[in-house]
Amino acid sequence: MNVALIGASGRTGRLVLDVLVRRGHQVTVLARDPDKLGTAADNPAIRVVPGDVRDMAALERLVDSNDIVISALGPSGKQTDLHTETAKALVIVMRAAGIRRFVGISGAGVDAPGDRKSGRDKAISWLINRLGGAVVKDKPAELVVWRDSGLDWTLVRPPRLMDTPATGRIEHDAHRSTKQTKISRADLATFIVDVAEQDRYRQAAPFVANV
Repeated sequence: MNVALIGASGRTGRLVLDVLVRRGHQVTVLARDPDKLGTAADNPAIRVVPGDVRDMAALERLVDSNDIVISALGPSGKQTDLHTETAKALVIVMRAAGIRRFVGISGAGVDAPGDRKSGRDKAISWLINRLGGAVVKDKPAELVVWRDSGLDWTLVRPPRLMDTPATGRIEHDAHRSTKQTKISRADLATFIVDVAEQDRYRQAAPFVANV
């Protein structure tokens, strides 16, 4: 695949980039600071587009000639609607470029139609949404943008992210919450690429966690 990747310099994004390159994909990376990519920027399988997600022209260059957009964009305390505004911009540039497929990362605290969350996870979601402040509202609003887009999107909903080695043992479901409340970033990165490669969970927001 030819992949446009957002958030490649983040803790999860770096791992997603590694998996994509290891599996032989060509990756175009949007980087506000290309130096943060380190030696990855020298890989011939990686093309770097300088800019950030708030720059529509940079997003247009990012998606050009690609088959799919993957986002590992992390939270931002400075711009509380970053993910929502990025989603709105991506819908515009993806439609213009004729790209239908998007895979991104949301959070297990986000509710989606058809969910069958456990009592524990319902309580966690309530607490997050009640106490998390303005930034917590960004993720549910992002989901609404993608649901209304008419594109083939997937928003993966992981629980707490851990900087631990990959286990290769995960559970995932479109609506049923997971038994565990954590996942390693390495396992999440692998699952993100699996979803993209296998074209799974179209127009869905699957839960995923370590077993």
